[in-house]
Amino acid sequence: QVQLVESGGGLVQAGGSLRLSCAASGSISSINAMGWYRQAPGKQRELVATVTSLSINYVDSVKGRFTISRDNAKNTVYLQMNSLKPEDTAVYYCNANLKIRIGGRPYDYWGQGTQVTVSS
Repeated sequence: QVQLVESGGGLVQAGGSLRLSCAASGSISSINAMGWYRQAPGKQRELVATVTSLSINYVDSVKGRFTISRDNAKNTVYLQMNSLKPEDTAVYYCNANLKIRIGGRPYDYWGQGTQVTVSS
């Protein structure tokens, strides 16, 4: 079994910062990519940022404000969020695309979600 455990959400004023963490544990052979998605009330889940061994990608709305990083030794991904805006309010979900055995196909796993609320 694979588990993704997130932490670091909360309530912050506009202009403030938060740092999210997500640790993957369990039967993991290799991780292709890790990332963060978010879902605001009444909206579809959207990609926020992803990181692989080759690239980092951000949705346009967070470029210059959010930074994603990854600690491969700890199977952990972080999202540093600065200059937060009320429109960043959402439940943030961690995602990992990984293999549970050598030569197997990769699967997507999700964390339980952490609430980020930015007040104006």
